[in-house]
Amino acid sequence: MQQSKEEFLAKVNAVSKNTLMETLEIEIVDYGDNFLVARMPVTPKVHQPDGVLHGGATAALAESVGSFASHIFTDLEKYFVRGLEITANHLKSVKTGYIYAKATFLHKGRTTQLLDIRVTDEADNLVSICRLSTISLPKK
Repeated sequence: MQQSKEEFLAKVNAVSKNTLMETLEIEIVDYGDNFLVARMPVTPKVHQPDGVLHGGATAALAESVGSFASHIFTDLEKYFVRGLEITANHLKSVKTGYIYAKATFLHKGRTTQLLDIRVTDEADNLVSICRLSTISLPKK
């Protein structure tokens, strides 16, 4: 029996207990054949001292959703996944609400993967554009 989308999301989010994702309240909220979406609340705990979203928190959201996407689409019995590089261009400030990160594969190779991650606010305004490269290495 195939699991429902809700069951899959609950299973994926359960893995985040006692991790940075739980600390930042990041949750996976949607997925498809070539993408994964996560969200994070923007509260004072992820602000810079001047009261807007910290770019490092945005990068943590982007790396989390991108790494999760690589994990989901990789045979984890044979391989483990690690991040290689992340870049982030921050375009808009956010003070409150949620931000959403949608990770889409640009390249899904056997060894390396490249993901485009667009971070938007609740009104779908572009907040940041990130790129994440990951590597899948054989388990020994």
